[in-house]
Amino acid sequence: MTKTILITGTSSGIGRATALYFAEQGWNVAATMRDPLKADPVLKHPQITLFAMDVTNADSIAQAIADTLDRYKKIDVLLNNAGYALFGPIEALASQQIQQQFATNLFGLIGVTQQVLPIMRQAGSGLIINISSIIGRLALPYASSYIATKFAVEGLSESMRYELEPFHIRVKLIEPGSISTEFGKGSMQMAVSAPYRKSMDKFLGVFNKSNAAGASPEQVAKVIYRAANDSSNRLRYLTKPGPFFWLNRILPDVLWRRLLMKAMVN
Repeated sequence: MTKTILITGTSSGIGRATALYFAEQGWNVAATMRDPLKADPVLKHPQITLFAMDVTNADSIAQAIADTLDRYKKIDVLLNNAGYALFGPIEALASQQIQQQFATNLFGLIGVTQQVLPIMRQAGSGLIINISSIIGRLALPYASSYIATKFAVEGLSESMRYELEPFHIRVKLIEPGSISTEFGKGSMQMAVSAPYRKSMDKFLGVFNKSNAAGASPEQVAKVIYRAANDSSNRLRYLTKPGPFFWLNRILPDVLWRRLLMKAMVN
């Protein structure tokens, strides 16, 4: 029987690439975004149905899930992908910016998951895949709010897998490194502050250079597909993590901090 995946945040980047890749493999894809009228024409695929969903709105989530069940009758996999990056020194971030960051990246993920889980429990099986990042396991400067949401997604996912195992619902994390995607075209917000400008400019230079050499959304989509078809209880799936991740794993903290400060801050 054809499997069905519900994906949040499919208007661009990883979400869009994953929707298309799963459809090409023969899956039914419920591709959600805030405004399906603005969907990329590439998503006009016979295996893909577009649904409106704002992950910060419980009624919008409920309607999209109901529409998915009406169309496909089941949800085998939920891919929580919707999110964006907020960059800037913590001193410069407005309270509203931080609240919106958490509302989308964390509380939205929780809200969608909470509404899908009863469906999976009734079915007796299911899979939740959460998009995290390598910065869900290590911190960088000038992304404190965004990184905090990813650290939270890591802990949430690890805890959930214990709770859901008795119901045969598994949880998996995708941890991309640098991604060559549409950062700066709606998926990134910036807060600036004069005292930090010189240092932050250096960080952004390193960040943008790293992204240019990063994994493509299509490469990440293939890792997500592998995770979706992996029947093991493996939790984490790295995607081209890059040298900073491995250096963080092996270097003593004092050396790691010295390296990071020299590369990105000083």
